[in-house]
Amino acid sequence: MPGSTKTMGVLTVGGLVVVTAYTVALGSNGWLWFGWVVLGLITLGMIVSRNT
Repeated sequence: MPGSTKTMGVLTVGGLVVVTAYTVALGSNGWLWFGWVVLGLITLGMIVSRNT
């Protein structure tokens, strides 16, 4: 994976950890999960575009 795609992957996984910790500690927040899904889709799009 090139550098920017790898960075996005790390941010996506880190974001999942943060959102999950927030949900466990303070309860679910739909906007946080929505943001994480958007981040994940952007990362997935970067991976797919790099592989084609």
